[in-house]
Amino acid sequence: QVQLVESGGGLVQAGDSLRLSCATSGRTLAGYTMGWFRQAPGKEREFLARIDWTGRITSGATSVKGRFAISRDYVKNTVYLQMDGLQPEDTAVYSCAAGPNSNSYLYWGQGTQVTVSS
Repeated sequence: QVQLVESGGGLVQAGDSLRLSCATSGRTLAGYTMGWFRQAPGKEREFLARIDWTGRITSGATSVKGRFAISRDYVKNTVYLQMDGLQPEDTAVYSCAAGPNSNSYLYWGQGTQVTVSS
């Protein structure tokens, strides 16, 4: 059984930064791709970025390019999402996911709320 637990969300002001963490536990995720997604109220889930086992990064939403960065700590089995220059439109529940490839995310975290006030 694999568990993904996100943390680091909260209420911030526009222009602030946050770093989200996604800690994994259970079976090894060696070879797995990790991704970050978000979903705002009334909107579809949005892909933000993913990082594969080799460290190759694929960016998603153009609205976060240059502001958000994904990284991975293989020793701590943790994936991070550094978010800079947060804006009210970044308000959403942020979730991480893991899968054997980018087309198959098998495990999802419960999500962490990020709220950005203007």
